[in-house]
Amino acid sequence: MLKPLEPLVYQLKVVLQGISPMIWRRILVKSDSTIADLHYTLQIVMGWTDSHLHRFIIHAKEYGIAQMGGIWFSDDPAQVKLSDLDLRVRERFVYEYDFGDNWQHLLRVEAILAFEPNQNYPLCTNGKRKAPPEDCGGAWAYLTQRQQYSVGYVAQRLSEILLEDAIDESLEEIRQLDNWLAIERFDRHEVNHRLRQYASGDKDWMFN
Repeated sequence: MLKPLEPLVYQLKVVLQGISPMIWRRILVKSDSTIADLHYTLQIVMGWTDSHLHRFIIHAKEYGIAQMGGIWFSDDPAQVKLSDLDLRVRERFVYEYDFGDNWQHLLRVEAILAFEPNQNYPLCTNGKRKAPPEDCGGAWAYLTQRQQYSVGYVAQRLSEILLEDAIDESLEEIRQLDNWLAIERFDRHEVNHRLRQYASGDKDWMFN
């Protein structure tokens, strides 16, 4: 009996368009992963919450997980494997998320690698900066807010809250200010922990 062929591994670079400095991730995904798998992988590595509609545009065709009142797709995303798409090195395709904020992710196939049995897949190997907050208004609005919430402004506002002894009343604002202080941070270890949870079927990977 012939041994089943092992999958290949796609090395993809994911770049969020319209943002500078660049927000990006590098991921490894197996060729037998499905469109649904890739969607959830991108949600995890970018830090999105899967709260909005999405779609892939690959070879001028749309793919994705249909939701009530959203786009209808002709193919079952749980059945279409990446290996079915004949992706090639240097090929690019698009992942759109939240049609209101219109987050455009450009994915580029950097390499097609051999499968390593002792490696966990999917895997995030690198990346820079947090993704923008959900529902912040899109790239232009995010850049405007980022300028407003400069390190100096955030430090001054936190000092004011401390001086006013208004910590309890300002917890939500403090969380928001902390998020703006953390925009340069990208926790790859936490991302890969959640990717392992997803791959193992552990529902704890999901956002609440």
